[in-house]
Amino acid sequence: MIDDPWFYVIAVPVIVLVGVSKGGFAGGLAVLGVPLLSFVVSPATAAAVLLPILVAMDVFAVAGYRKRFDPGNLRVIMPAALLGVAAGYFSYELLSEDHIKLLVGVVSLIFAVNWFRHRWLGRAVPARKPGTLRGSFFGALAGFTSFSVHAGGPPIDMYLLPQKMNKTVLVGTTVIFFAFVNFIKLVPYGALGLLSADNLRTSLALIWLAPVGIRLGMYLHKRISENGFYLFCYGLLFLTGLKLSVEGLAGVIQG
Repeated sequence: MIDDPWFYVIAVPVIVLVGVSKGGFAGGLAVLGVPLLSFVVSPATAAAVLLPILVAMDVFAVAGYRKRFDPGNLRVIMPAALLGVAAGYFSYELLSEDHIKLLVGVVSLIFAVNWFRHRWLGRAVPARKPGTLRGSFFGALAGFTSFSVHAGGPPIDMYLLPQKMNKTVLVGTTVIFFAFVNFIKLVPYGALGLLSADNLRTSLALIWLAPVGIRLGMYLHKRISENGFYLFCYGLLFLTGLKLSVEGLAGVIQG
């Protein structure tokens, strides 16, 4: 079990924030988990410790949103995510985590800046219909980045947010999608030896925070407006993309 006290000083608020995200208060918060924990442990250890906690959070989140989701979107993005997880597994020893962060960060920034550009210019961005090709691409990308650094939120937001669906349906769809992805990830994580006894003991010591974060996220979700919800999501997507881009670029340059 990890015995560095600084790890727990950072891990407790980080896990609560991730739970808030999964509880419905903007999915972008979940992507901050691995980068913040990486200040005190390796990214691989951070991802391994977080995964069982994410699975526990998914159980609570699915119970809260099980009746509000978009089955049409899930039929497209869930099978695609399997391919992304498989690609993450087979390329685990080949691709740099910094390259993955940079890719996700740059695409997130482009997407968020475009949304704010339309908002500032006073032009409404029309709702975009679901598409099999786009959904498959972003679903696979979300599966891949979720496997690597638990950063599947930005890619799936890029596909779902432009559809301008009801905010509760949006959250329910993402909750079920990531519950599926995280359960699937347990198999390759175990095969790669990431779910060691030490990591699992650390996860169990922190897993009580899962329902705390989920409850807080559901509370906040019910008390913000639809416009405020999307403004917050896109703003958080921009900040997350900026953080991932800076970290990824710095790592690539140093490497």
